[in-house]
Amino acid sequence: MAEQTQPSSSVSSFGSSKFDVFFSYKWADTGNNFTSFLYSGLEKGGINVFRDSEKLWLGDAIGPAIESAIQGSKIWIPIFSSGYADSQWCLWELVQIVQHHRSNGQLILPLFCHVNPYDVQHQTGNRFEKAFQEHEKKFEPNTVTSWRDALEFVGNLKGEVLDETK
Repeated sequence: MAEQTQPSSSVSSFGSSKFDVFFSYKWADTGNNFTSFLYSGLEKGGINVFRDSEKLWLGDAIGPAIESAIQGSKIWIPIFSSGYADSQWCLWELVQIVQHHRSNGQLILPLFCHVNPYDVQHQTGNRFEKAFQEHEKKFEPNTVTSWRDALEFVGNLKGEVLDETK
């Protein structure tokens, strides 16, 4: 895991956090463009960001390392893109984020990158709806329900909508 750093002055402290910010995103959609630029800007500003492609070490067990990073972060930024709901990892992360938010109150700052918050909240729109049709065939109903609940909760939060005009 990454070395523990002192909390940034620009982010309030929640106990013994390892990271100021945790990104949850679909690499194929935003990882090599928007998320990379956001990551670089925050890191240059002294904000310690967990992004799996940068902070996981070879040989780390992915699930426990990500769960530890989620638990050890002050702010979570899910970056919703058209393919976000295709990824069981993204959905699993989101469930973890919502669970920790409900118990500890840390801030969730959703970014809707070329997707409508309504489609996230209600799993509508072409990609979200199709993703859940596939998930319902492959996964237990309680797992799919937990994913839907997390998307509904976070999709209902005030977030930044990024579209072609921004």
